[in-house]
Amino acid sequence: MDKATVGGLVMAFGLLALAVMLAPGGSFLAFWDAASAAVVIGGAAAATCIAFPFAALFLVPGIMKKVFNPKVSDLRPVIRQLVEFAEIARRDGILALESKTDEISDPFILLGIQMAVDGTDAELMEAVLRTEMEAVAMRHKTGKSLMETVGRYAPAFGMIGTLMGLIIMLGNMDDPAAIGPGMAVALITTLYGAMVSNMVFLPFADKLGYYSKRELEVREVIVRGILSIQDGDNPRVLEQKLNTFLPVSQRASEEKDAA
Repeated sequence: MDKATVGGLVMAFGLLALAVMLAPGGSFLAFWDAASAAVVIGGAAAATCIAFPFAALFLVPGIMKKVFNPKVSDLRPVIRQLVEFAEIARRDGILALESKTDEISDPFILLGIQMAVDGTDAELMEAVLRTEMEAVAMRHKTGKSLMETVGRYAPAFGMIGTLMGLIIMLGNMDDPAAIGPGMAVALITTLYGAMVSNMVFLPFADKLGYYSKRELEVREVIVRGILSIQDGDNPRVLEQKLNTFLPVSQRASEEKDAA
């Protein structure tokens, strides 16, 4: 569970609720309007249906799930595993890694090790692994684009709903008592559009982009590690090369533990 995502959502909506409670005469009922919600949410969903193939819309639940429960490997155990494989290959030969394939849980590492054990040419192996990385990057790009699209259309439909509300209000100018409530309802639609966009979908898109970058970084480490193992590089040299991908704070911790 991504605690930052959950905490951010709770904080955002909590602050808005607190503002309503602290405002003189504030009322939660004043901020609810079913028609406004229908225009913003329904309109953004409809526009997204137009922008993407229908099949892509079924990916939305899974994409949103990744925001709360991302599956990105930590770099440190990946580096340790690759260094361990390098030690085995250097001591017993690269064919000895075949006995370790049952212990590999990451399909990407498994693919690379199997190709290395089979004696695949280094250039071909790198091309296959990088093609797999590109396919992952494209899937991530589609998910991020879906979130950004909803986030872009929601404020637009908020404005459309506001204009509709103003037109209805101006059509009933003969009733002065209805002008104030009518204006409030019109503005609520803009509020909903801004909230849906800036508190949910655009932040979700940014979080997906962050995790996509992290996953591709892990895969880059794996590609370089497996190519080094195939080349017979010294495990200590390999560890030093791969540790450069760690954040500075983690590198310092690794060096301290090694000392």
